[in-house]
Amino acid sequence: MKLGAFSISLNVKDINVSKEFYESLGFNVFAGDIERNYLIMKNENNIVGLFQGMFENNIMTFNPGWDTAANKLENFDDVREIQKHLKKKGIKLERETDENSSGPGSVVIIDPDGNTILLDQHV
Repeated sequence: MKLGAFSISLNVKDINVSKEFYESLGFNVFAGDIERNYLIMKNENNIVGLFQGMFENNIMTFNPGWDTAANKLENFDDVREIQKHLKKKGIKLERETDENSSGPGSVVIIDPDGNTILLDQHV
């Protein structure tokens, strides 16, 4: 199964402080809007999303259809196919996408230790 680009989405207390910290580690702003309290920061193929006040816990994110530069991949597993696979494996879906739709969609699952995983397809 091809899950696409991986990033960690962090729930931060102060986006400006977090931005400065990750810049100290060599990350640069890749996308986002600090005025809207979110930034996507990148260091080579490593991606960290900083989100202030948008969700409660940290989230592991996979983007089917994207590489680490947010370029559309020619070959990828659509989020609806991934969703069907997860259901066949008996994995509970916290949020699912319409299997009769196409294009963007997302699925949320929780791993056995309570970690949230977001499969967020933008293409």
